[in-house]
Amino acid sequence: MNQTRRSPKSPAIRPGSGQVWNQSSSSTSKSSSGSIYGLQKIQQPKPKKEISVFGFIARVLTCRGEIAADDEDYFPSDGIETFTQTSMGSNIKLNHSVSSVSSMSSDGLQGADELSFQDICKATGNFSAASIIGEGGFGTVYKGTLKNGSVIAIKRAKKDNYEKGTPVEFKNEILTLSKIEHLNLVRFYGFIEHGDERLILVEHVSNGTLREHLDGKRGNGLEIGERLDITIDVAHAVTYLHAYADQPIIHRDIKSSNILITDKLRAKVADFGFARIKVEDAEATHISTQVRGTAGYMDPEYISTYQLTDRSDVYSFGVLLVELVTGRLPIELNKPTNEKFTTKWALQRLKGGEVVLAMDPKLRRNPASLMVVEKVLRLARQCLAPTKKYRPPMKKCAEILWKIRKDYHEHNDVMAAANHSVQVPQIDARKNRLEFFGIEDSSGQRFQSA
Repeated sequence: MNQTRRSPKSPAIRPGSGQVWNQSSSSTSKSSSGSIYGLQKIQQPKPKKEISVFGFIARVLTCRGEIAADDEDYFPSDGIETFTQTSMGSNIKLNHSVSSVSSMSSDGLQGADELSFQDICKATGNFSAASIIGEGGFGTVYKGTLKNGSVIAIKRAKKDNYEKGTPVEFKNEILTLSKIEHLNLVRFYGFIEHGDERLILVEHVSNGTLREHLDGKRGNGLEIGERLDITIDVAHAVTYLHAYADQPIIHRDIKSSNILITDKLRAKVADFGFARIKVEDAEATHISTQVRGTAGYMDPEYISTYQLTDRSDVYSFGVLLVELVTGRLPIELNKPTNEKFTTKWALQRLKGGEVVLAMDPKLRRNPASLMVVEKVLRLARQCLAPTKKYRPPMKKCAEILWKIRKDYHEHNDVMAAANHSVQVPQIDARKNRLEFFGIEDSSGQRFQSA
């Protein structure tokens, strides 16, 4: 039976004087304490300074006012003022009186005893234009270098809609990031709310976005094997969100500009501002919500019915697969009419047996790469099915991509063996005459045979 899946409203929780609230949100726990609202009252310890390592930071989030109508059931109407967060085995104790965060160890990053809003200002050069590394609907992303040399990324929310309270995307991203931990997801360090400033602190991934690499703005061009590795990384990340997180999560905005590339050309999925956490309900088949996403990547069934499922992410992933093998944006306004919508154009080339015409011109044309492009487009065709019941789950997509990569490497090994030949040394007769006989080959004196 189809039922709408909705998150129940939680009562407003406010700590009393001399108290903080404890949150347990280990990404490996299945208990109810994994919720950001599963709080326990504890006595606030006397303030003391600790020398510790900067890691999974938590800070005050005051949720004021009402939020967008479609997500009104997703967060408490008031909110959480302060809490002590336990995650990845580390306790973080927050200061009531200042907008700052305590530092704990995580992933080798080291920080001061306490990271304040002023520290972030210094780390970003007072949010200078030179520190900007990205822009989005949520706000601006800055690169920050802490005083010990550690580098982080700071997402600074726009201030133009604060009269309605803390932005939904801000709260959404914090709630989602606090529940996940995966190699192919951007790591969350914490957040700060200081006056009208809203900051999210995350892992800095230094090699730009997938879209920048496809456009040639970064790197030296991605070969087909590297693109295949990136698709598998994204498939692993989304599979984790759908099937292995404490509560299933629908990303809702999978696209090339939200895929960050590491120095080793591996992928990390970022930007959880539109993500939705699915409430466990065996009878619910979807979440009813207002449409969120990016044009060209959005599931048409979701657009028409307002019913969000994990197969909506699968559709977006199918668009991403086409983008990776063609190098084109989902919507190309400057192309001829029959090529404006890249997915439709590419699948027509696949149907007509003209896969080579759909390949990114930057890719090398050889049997192995043609085989990969054809198989990836076949998988994309399944993901782009008009209705969700015909789309494979993300776990199945990952398995198919693993098989494609295995076939690709085997094909390359066979071709390398076929092209192998014995290397015969080159003979330089003139050099040999000089070395062995002391005879120079000049116009006045030439070697004479017996």
